[in-house]
Amino acid sequence: MKFQYCMPTRIFSGEHCLAENGAALKHLGTKALIVTGARSAKANGSLDDALKALAANGQAYSIYDRVMSNPTIACAYEGASEARLNGCDFVLAIGGGSPMDAGKAMALLAAQEKPVPPSEIFTTAYERALPVAAVPTTAGTGSEVTQYAILTNDAAETKTSLANPLLFPRIAFLDAAYLRGLKKTVTVNTAVDALSHAVEGMLSVRASSVSDALAKESIALITTCIGASGLSDTSGETRWKLLCASTLAGMVIANTGTTAVHAMGYSLTYYKNIDHGKANGLLLARFLAFTERTRKERIAEILSCMHLKTVEEFARLLDGLLGKREKLSAAEIKHYAEKACKAANIANSLVRPEKDDLLEVLQSSLG
Repeated sequence: MKFQYCMPTRIFSGEHCLAENGAALKHLGTKALIVTGARSAKANGSLDDALKALAANGQAYSIYDRVMSNPTIACAYEGASEARLNGCDFVLAIGGGSPMDAGKAMALLAAQEKPVPPSEIFTTAYERALPVAAVPTTAGTGSEVTQYAILTNDAAETKTSLANPLLFPRIAFLDAAYLRGLKKTVTVNTAVDALSHAVEGMLSVRASSVSDALAKESIALITTCIGASGLSDTSGETRWKLLCASTLAGMVIANTGTTAVHAMGYSLTYYKNIDHGKANGLLLARFLAFTERTRKERIAEILSCMHLKTVEEFARLLDGLLGKREKLSAAEIKHYAEKACKAANIANSLVRPEKDDLLEVLQSSLG
């Protein structure tokens, strides 16, 4: 079997890992652009730990704390401008997928000798980026170990990925204590996001024995935290399992990419403001049912990681997690299927869906 596997991120894991291993940040630069949201990093203690680590290293910093959910291209440019104006030579991204993705995009844009026009942000052949360190405070995107930065692209009315090996964070600090205080809805939606990454990794044409091993462990860990009635608890052990599963799933998609589930899900987030993880979860079971028609053994392999026998059991499990489903009109379903057809994720699917297949998945999921 021919395959490639790459994971250049150095990971520190465990309670107080940022405080105990903050010296690793010394090698990234002399002044950090700390990229985060407005409140969460302050509330969960991650920002305070980061500032102490930088102070111990004698490193200066500037804070950009205006990252919104589903960060925009404008946000990435604004942060990159602050990095240049303040002489920042590395990025320390703290938060969920939004601050980490935004921070990586800022690191890319800030390092360019000539300004990149916003219209060319996704097509430019980048050759340099500022080093990035990542501190995840949710367990879902796995952005701390991927080469992707997902931005809201209003021109295309969707979310679009910057993908470049330069975007792999040099260092990631995994401390599940930062997940304390998350709303249960956030915990559930991010867990489903991680589950989707692991499952889609196994449904990718680029899947390998290595990525499968990581995906199966991620799926198994998430399964121990959820049941027919939803998320069992949010104890320390559960938080650790979910954070580990999220990072493993990030390692998976860093090598496999995602599939048609993401291609369809982006429209749910862009047009209907449905959380990204929930959007994936709403579509996942029906896409498994579509794939099962020609790759039954592969779907059985995925279900076995969750101790399930049928896709319908999986659908009920997701329903228990996600609750009431949103409904789409026939016009919306048609529009979203047409947009998904144009996404690169479609060709990455083990069983490549046609437009009619996407219509069927969207209709059976949300019609």
